Amino acid sequence: MNEALKMKTTDLDFYYGDFRALECISLGFYANQVTALIGPSGCGKSTLLRCLNRMNDLIPYTSVDGQVLLDGQDIYDPNVDVVGLRRRVGMVFQKPNPFPKTIFENVAYGLRVTGIRDRAHIANRVEESLKLAALWDEVEHRIHDSALGLSGGQQQRLCIARALAVEPEVLLMDEPCSALDPIATQKIEELIHQLKSSYTIIIVTHNMQQAARVSDITGFFYLGKLIEVGDTDTLFTRPELQQTEDYITGRFG
Repeated sequence: MNEALKMKTTDLDFYYGDFRALECISLGFYANQVTALIGPSGCGKSTLLRCLNRMNDLIPYTSVDGQVLLDGQDIYDPNVDVVGLRRRVGMVFQKPNPFPKTIFENVAYGLRVTGIRDRAHIANRVEESLKLAALWDEVEHRIHDSALGLSGGQQQRLCIARALAVEPEVLLMDEPCSALDPIATQKIEELIHQLKSSYTIIIVTHNMQQAARVSDITGFFYLGKLIEVGDTDTLFTRPELQQTEDYITGRFG
């Protein structure tokens, strides 16, 4: 299985000022699998996710120790191009955040930022990305209308299409369904199933049923530590640690 290891953290510590938000996290993420990160609010799940594409670099007074490897290369090496890294490791946020532009321009945005000017290529990538995000059939006739006119669920799929347009290898999803209704949530979950054949997907979710439905591997976090990680079915039905079982059964958290 090691040959399918796409990303890996080794002894990762993360600090907001003097506060250690992550403590000694060693965790592997496998290609074409969905890894879910669960645990109570404030346990470090989203902080870890943002370490994987260096989004935390944007926050003042933060620091990182340990390693984060992408295809064996340390992404915190001073020579790493952070813009290139974020193209390879895309991110979808908790609340849909479309730009106040047309549907087309939302998806084309990342391509234009990377210097692509070929109109035919951009149009093809926009269509392909909207199809990958299971949105094309719903928007093809209003592709030049404002993205802000879409429903919440459509906006979130648009944000997924925007992330996919630059052809990332890893897709990070930070509670992508928390602002959505059950029908929109189901569409996003179906989409995750379809996308994992082409991408490595890492999802933070506070919804344990969702983690059980969409993920292959689940890691349980508590107070900045990785308490237990394993095959999702096993973790939910036969966890090794009492602390994990207590959280999953609702005794705390």
